[in-house]
Amino acid sequence: MKLLLLKDVDKLGEEGDIVDVKSGYGRNYLIPQQMATMASEGIIRHHQEIERQRARKRAQAQENAEEIKNQLESTKVVIAAKVGEENRIFGTVTSQQLAVELGKQGFEIDRRDIEMDEDIRMIGVYSATVKLHKNVTATVKVEVISESGEAA
Repeated sequence: MKLLLLKDVDKLGEEGDIVDVKSGYGRNYLIPQQMATMASEGIIRHHQEIERQRARKRAQAQENAEEIKNQLESTKVVIAAKVGEENRIFGTVTSQQLAVELGKQGFEIDRRDIEMDEDIRMIGVYSATVKLHKNVTATVKVEVISESGEAA
């Protein structure tokens, strides 16, 4: 029995694969669990068209992420913080603060996609990594200054 897998199945195949299984396994398990469907010519053509459209969308999303990466890497984010002795700030600069500052500059980035290279506890210039796409990351410069406007 030929089936088109709708989900990844261990030891059988991945989503979109056409597999040949025993009819009992297909009719009694894979099809009722909505893991597979009968592989007719029309279903195979329909699935191939969907895959082409998905590939086109993934390529477009990666192109957009590359454009945003170029914009982000030419941007510097300035964060003002309260400063105590020896230029140490009270608390730390978080990815949430960085996401808010990037939002003010027109970038819609989730704080979970921002990874700080180190804890920011002093005035200075640091870098942070922003994950824009599965294969695209950008490095953003972060400058921490005192609220009175003095840089490091």
